[in-house]
Amino acid sequence: MIEHHVRVHPSADRLPREEQLAWKLAVVATGTGEPDAESAVMAANRVIDNASVAVASLLRRPVAVARAQALAHPAATPGARVFGTGTRVSPEWAAWANGTAVRELDFHDTYLAADYSHPGDNIPPLLAVAQHTGRTGADLLRGIIAAYEVHVALVKGICLHQHRIDHVAHLSAATACGLGALLRLPTQTVYQAVQQAVHTTTATRQSRKGEISSWKAYAPAFAGKAAIEAVDRAMRGESSPSPVYEGEDGFLAWMLDGPNASYTVSLPGPGEARRAILDTYTKEYSAEYQAQAIIDLARRLREKTGSLELVRSVVLHTSHHTHHVIGSGANDPQKYDPTASRETLDHSVPYIFAVALEDGTWHHERSYLPERAHRPETMALWQKITTVEDPEWTRRYHDPDPDRRAFGGRAVITLGDGTMIEDELGVADAHPAGARPFDRPAYEGKFRTLAEGIVAPADQDRFLEAAGSLARLDTTRLDELFPAVDTEAIAAYDTVLPRGLF
Repeated sequence: MIEHHVRVHPSADRLPREEQLAWKLAVVATGTGEPDAESAVMAANRVIDNASVAVASLLRRPVAVARAQALAHPAATPGARVFGTGTRVSPEWAAWANGTAVRELDFHDTYLAADYSHPGDNIPPLLAVAQHTGRTGADLLRGIIAAYEVHVALVKGICLHQHRIDHVAHLSAATACGLGALLRLPTQTVYQAVQQAVHTTTATRQSRKGEISSWKAYAPAFAGKAAIEAVDRAMRGESSPSPVYEGEDGFLAWMLDGPNASYTVSLPGPGEARRAILDTYTKEYSAEYQAQAIIDLARRLREKTGSLELVRSVVLHTSHHTHHVIGSGANDPQKYDPTASRETLDHSVPYIFAVALEDGTWHHERSYLPERAHRPETMALWQKITTVEDPEWTRRYHDPDPDRRAFGGRAVITLGDGTMIEDELGVADAHPAGARPFDRPAYEGKFRTLAEGIVAPADQDRFLEAAGSLARLDTTRLDELFPAVDTEAIAAYDTVLPRGLF
């Protein structure tokens, strides 16, 4: 890997494009060749993972709204498919609808380092453009691997959340790079597209603060749509704000660490395999990733605790990120409010720990039902749970060795008689370093579980065969990456939605 040092430059420096981060990202994209074998297998796993959570969310309101907006933009031939329909629409709108479907349940892959990310959010816009432009599965695979490479590098090197900037700014850059690799665009074109994408998708983290709204699902879809539009514009020869990262009025100077900002971004050198996708991990449970190990920990502690009515307090000792983003350190009263939105509850580790401790399991729908959140004994336990930052867990969260990195915590349960029950868990059981890492059978099992009653068994088989053969799919077979569902039932649901402009 090559370490690239990135800092703010005054306009008088006339920083050459070859020294700009956007150019270096574009070089990684346009230099992506035949995929590493393990990376290719993992990319296929993530296509399966995305489809799993997308089909499970088709009758959720934000997904239906995004789908209705997309269907109002039918494409001239060829267009791109939308999950849950047989209709083709303009590719940027397909990316919008499918990206929302993938993100809605907060149930697909993640990568945590200096910043947060869901790299699987790159796949919907890449698939949409691959369909629209008549590319093969191998082309799509190349784009996915390039997008993950760039996304992971940015998340490792540049922290956004410290300045309350939403993580989709890194996503849009990665998607633009993935599209460049998919289409084999010139480096100059990808460079311009990256700069426009970053410039137009920089937003605040208020979308993940307080009463969290459905925009949390739309935000990555918006970034994917913007990246497609940025690539289209760059392909037509148009330029973008430059240098978008290093400029004196640019991203680093005014959105992040200021005029003296300095970052290091590590990128693969010429001919080096793109393997960053192997550093990422998916979710076994539909909740914020930092809650995955906490759910497993609660399930384990349930056997030791006995009657939960005897619990006086629960303190979760955890990392800075977990405490301040999904814990009591966020100072969001909504994280203890049974009337809060689903989006808020899946970012409330006190709620998640309470329900997992009571139920010994976690379900993507039942665990979030209003009646579940309003259960009196749950509300009583929930209010007893707090988090604290532990410097050791923060250090482990940022450990440079991925095999030692930890996203969990230590739970201390105090009973009424003063008895203390303690246990800790560093990573979720499904993490690559966990007790039972997710493998292809686990991805397929997740798909079959979430597709039950939505996708017929024979159609499940057809989809899994296609996804597993991603590198060998010709241009006519990308439709097979969209599991067949009852489109009439979905259309009937869509008719009850309020109308918008389109």
